[in-house]
Amino acid sequence: MHDILICGGGVAGLSLALSLRRAFGEQLRIGLVDPVFGERESNVRTSALTAGSRNLLEAIGIWPSIAPRAQPILGMKITDSRRNDAVRPMFLAFEEPLDDGSPFAWMIQNADLVAVLEQAVADAGIDIFRSAVSRIKDQGRAIELILRDGQSRAARLVVGADGVQSRIRRACGIETVGRDYDRTAIVATLAHEEDHAGVAVQHFMPAGPFAMLPLTGRRSSIVWTEPNDEARSYLAMSDEDFVAEVDRRFGPSLGRFQLEARPAAFPLRVHIARRFTAHRVALIGDAAHLVHPLAGQGLNLGLRDVAALTGLLADPIRLGLDVGGASVLAAYERARYFDTVAMMAGTDGLHRLFANDSGPLRALRDLGLGVVNRLPRLKRTLVREAAGLAGDVPALLRGRLP
Repeated sequence: MHDILICGGGVAGLSLALSLRRAFGEQLRIGLVDPVFGERESNVRTSALTAGSRNLLEAIGIWPSIAPRAQPILGMKITDSRRNDAVRPMFLAFEEPLDDGSPFAWMIQNADLVAVLEQAVADAGIDIFRSAVSRIKDQGRAIELILRDGQSRAARLVVGADGVQSRIRRACGIETVGRDYDRTAIVATLAHEEDHAGVAVQHFMPAGPFAMLPLTGRRSSIVWTEPNDEARSYLAMSDEDFVAEVDRRFGPSLGRFQLEARPAAFPLRVHIARRFTAHRVALIGDAAHLVHPLAGQGLNLGLRDVAALTGLLADPIRLGLDVGGASVLAAYERARYFDTVAMMAGTDGLHRLFANDSGPLRALRDLGLGVVNRLPRLKRTLVREAAGLAGDVPALLRGRLP
């Protein structure tokens, strides 16, 4: 029997497996259940790693392998305009580093991050089961996973890290609440002539945000939001026409663009599980919550789950207590639910605010952005919040093993 079985080999699941191994060694028997471990197709999606997430990756020993592939975000500019506006005035800029002078975030391509994590998990000797979960059985003092290849595995604690359509969540009868935005996020990687200088740009437009996010070299990732029907028409364009549409929205500051690969798309929605735990089960990452990407916090929320759960397991593991006990799971839910709801409400509120094209409201929000831009102390506070370093921060987010 395993102590902990983690279902799902995305960033959250892999990070949890590695965090547990680094923190508690081989005394803890850990298994990872994922049907496509080591065989994922590369894609163009990217993520912003906050300073707290970077600290976690440093603590578990993989930041040196990730750092050459990660682009520090040295500044951010925010504008509010319509698509055909000739001028896009900048209302808010963040250029403040953290107190130690380090960047508040880094951009990374998801495929690079997952590849490093998979290699580290394999090297750590964690048991890997390349199969999907068919069903689960509650055995009282353990949860048994029945796998599609006919095997069964049991553990005192099962962690559902298996994404938006989580089989673990559904098998436990945990419902979600949320809504679709009727919007699609278009994602693509572009090369450009001029240096981005590490500056991210977010244009808020009536259809949704258009973000140009710096990657290593003279490359950037776009995350471009449009209504579903319009997004489909953009995705069907030739490379030349697609690049021309990007240029219309962003302008000439980076010179000519060249598309590196065909763009991808994903529907935008928000959801949260009504509970993050069940009997001997904990949910992390997208299995527990999904937020609007405009603040770049989705992946970081999952890593905060990882940090919280790892920290809360420290005493039970070292004292020989039940890692899947009710008290551990109750503490995890208390630690993560309010933070997640607050982030979900905040990103949803920003979407509603900036998706409204009312002239008076536009004037008020632009005034508000301008006021914030003139308050350096407030901006430093906002940067620290966005970096995941405010409040009661788990040890891993401070760069230490629990």
